[in-house]
Amino acid sequence: MGSSFLVLQAAGWARVQLPLLLTRFCRTMSSQKHLIPPPAALLKPLSVPDRLLLGPGPSNCPPRILSAGSRQLIGHVHKEMIQIMDEIKLGIQYAFQTQNPLTLAVSGTGHCAMEAAFLNMVEHGDRVLIAVNGIWGERATDIAKRLGADVYQLVKDPGEYFTLEEIERSLVQHTPVLFFITHGESSTGVVQPLDGLGELCHRHDCLLLVDAVASLGGTPIFMDQQGIDILYSGSQKVLSAPPGASPISFSMRARKKIYNRKTKPTSFYLDVEELSKYWGCDDNLIRYHHTAPINTFFGLREGLAILAEQGLENFWKHHKETSLYLYEGLQKLGLQLFVKEPEARLPTITTISVPKGYDWKEITEYIMKNHGIEVSGGLGPSTGKVFRIGLMGYNCTKFNVDRVLHALKDALQHCLKNKL
Repeated sequence: MGSSFLVLQAAGWARVQLPLLLTRFCRTMSSQKHLIPPPAALLKPLSVPDRLLLGPGPSNCPPRILSAGSRQLIGHVHKEMIQIMDEIKLGIQYAFQTQNPLTLAVSGTGHCAMEAAFLNMVEHGDRVLIAVNGIWGERATDIAKRLGADVYQLVKDPGEYFTLEEIERSLVQHTPVLFFITHGESSTGVVQPLDGLGELCHRHDCLLLVDAVASLGGTPIFMDQQGIDILYSGSQKVLSAPPGASPISFSMRARKKIYNRKTKPTSFYLDVEELSKYWGCDDNLIRYHHTAPINTFFGLREGLAILAEQGLENFWKHHKETSLYLYEGLQKLGLQLFVKEPEARLPTITTISVPKGYDWKEITEYIMKNHGIEVSGGLGPSTGKVFRIGLMGYNCTKFNVDRVLHALKDALQHCLKNKL
């Protein structure tokens, strides 16, 4: 429709013909046939089974958190949303026991927080030491290598933890700038002692990075007092919120490493400097970074609120007592705990040695089918060796312990494999 159209319009002809041209054009477009029909499955109502999740996570959400997640959306930079994010920061600082200003929630699962920690702390050629006694040390090794780090491992068998003496020998040998360790190793059911570890790392000019995805809220951790430089967790375990918003915090030592990088992090989405501006971590004006998972943040806020209302000490005590109640019941069934040292057992996730004559997968499937309860097998180095029972947050009750013990007893009676 150039100069010729203007001439026709001046003559009064194009005004009549234009709708016809458009009609022909629309007919041409609508004559195309759909190659892909509407999926039949999406023409049916959503179907979600009602299950008791007693695996390593996620946990069932309490009604309060489910209600929060069903609220209508608000804008991700509305003043009410910024207020909720401020409350989340305060809740994370309480849960972590830290005063670090650079504290926020990553828009992603706990694994995303792990990636964010390494992505911001590690540059190509950095020496990194990884403690490996389960799958998360293995996963951390993979991530650090992808970033071009010079990676060394300190390895223990599944079910064991690391002593300060063992760690110091590796620090002296490898002189890393960063040491990674898992506080609650969900694949093996081990809780790692942290007292003295931060001081040890700093004495060797090394930053301490701790994974607390499976432990936060279920067993004591003190970020500032224990000298932890980077700490992250998840929303879907003890906090009993949906996955997708993960707490993370950085000490002043860690911030100095971030701000003195030679290169920018390879991900804008997980760049903590950029995220800190969105979260207003230094009391600056909020700067847009991305559209946050708004309703997931609602759930995380409520999970942290429940933790604050009931108190950390009460949470720790409750998880410890409930885990002991579970241990007693398992022993009555003739089952053996995988972690031999009582003080090394993670209260939130219990690992049970698979008894001889049984197929772990057959037992977990039987419990799911006949009792509607999730009990998991092993993961990574513990695959085929253990069952895992998670008692976290909303699910951590003696009533649920009785339910899963009854289901296990039933499964052991029905799933015994024939011995040769």
